[in-house]
Formats: sequence, C-alpha cells, structure tokens
Amino acid sequence: MTPLMITLLVIAGIVILIAIGYMNHVVENNKLEKTRTQIELNDRLRRCGEITETFPGQLMTPALKLLLTRLELNVNQRLLNLNKSSAPLKARIDELTALVAQGESIPVTNPPGPIQTEAKAKDVRFLLEALHGQVTRAAQDGFLPTNEAKHWIKEIRHILVLLHIEFFNNLGQHALQQGQPGQARLAFERGVQYLRKQAEPVLYSEQLQWLEKQLGRANSMVLSNIKPAEDEVNELTEGLKVADADADWKKKAIYD
Repeated sequence: MTPLMITLLVIAGIVILIAIGYMNHVVENNKLEKTRTQIELNDRLRRCGEITETFPGQLMTPALKLLLTRLELNVNQRLLNLNKSSAPLKARIDELTALVAQGESIPVTNPPGPIQTEAKAKDVRFLLEALHGQVTRAAQDGFLPTNEAKHWIKEIRHILVLLHIEFFNNLGQHALQQGQPGQARLAFERGVQYLRKQAEPVLYSEQLQWLEKQLGRANSMVLSNIKPAEDEVNELTEGLKVADADADWKKKAIYD
C-alpha cells in the first residue's frame, strides 16, 4: 500500500467521522426541537382548556367558544404530527372537529360566574390576557388570518370593558344592600369614570347611563344620611344653649 493510498484512507476516515458527528448532531437537535415544540404545544393546550372551562358563562359567547375550540383543534393536530400513533389525540381531534362543524350553534355550557370581588375580576382578566396571547400566537403561526386576529383582539378589549362594568355595578349594589351608600357611590363613580375614558364611549352609552343613575341614587342616600346628622347637631347645640341659659339664671339667682 503506497503512502498516497494510506493518506487517502486516513482522509476518508476523518471525513466519515465528521459526517457521523454531524448527523448525530442533527439528530440530537431534531430531538430537542421536537421536545421543545411538544412542551410549548402542551402548554398552549393547557391554557386553551383553562379558558374554555373556567371563563364566566355571562361573558362566553358562541363565537368565542367556537374560536377556543378551533384553537384547541389546531394545537391537537400539530401534536398529532409529532406523535402520529396517539389514540387519545385522534379521539380528541374527532370530538373537536364535530364541535367546530356546528359553527356558532356550538353548545355553551359555562355556568355564570358573577364578578363580585376584585380577586375574581383579576382572575378573569388573566384569562383574557391568556386568550390574547393565544390569538396572537395563532396569527403568527398563520392559523388565524390577520383580519380575524385583529377582530378578536378588539373583541377581547370589549369583553374586558364588560368585565369592569359588571364588577363596579355588583360592587355598588352589594354596598347598597349592606347599607353603605358611601362605598356604593365610590364603586359607581369608578365605573362611570372608567367608561368615560374608553376610546369609543358611545358603544357603552346604555351602561354609562345605568351607572350614572345608580351613582345619583347612592349620592342621594349619602346626602340623606348627612342631613339627619346635621339636624342632630343643631338639636344638641340648642340643648347646650338652654343649659347655658339655665346655668346663667342659677348663677344670677345665687349672686342676687
């Protein structure tokens, strides 16, 4: 074997080793990418499920339910591409496909969840933020057309306003029931100010009129409570004057 052949064999061996190392690197990278994608898709699936299951019924529309079902279906289909033999994924996809086929006749079974505390309002706001993230990501993936994504971003902002309206109204009504017109006035006033700051306040003119009416009612009750207190002070003042007069008379009688 000549030195040239030996050199060529060595070079060929090195090339083969480099090729094997590169292929192993590509395989490992593909495995890591697949794992990363699965983790991300499972997280999105979890968020979709949380929104679908816990969103208050009074704010959940058939159109929103349909959107969430479509988003969940898309994520499940992508997961199936990564694990084509998964029977649970196939079953769930069949179920979601049947629901999507119903269009806006899709059943909405979410029970109403009155927004009566600040903690509850924050929970629903977090769900809306999660929904915003899901819509944005679906648009980036090309699943949702840009126009549809923009529509839903606007709709999410609208639902957020409805959330605040319900919260301030419930807070005020509860305060009135507890005989706390001052607290009620504060709640209704916050609601009125919130609606007046909206970019399109005309959309909420009916709700604004309602809150203004409740604000006026609470304010009247506060003023009514203040008036008797003032009358009591006046009566007390008059009583003190009489007592002073009696004291003056007694002093005068003694010294006279």
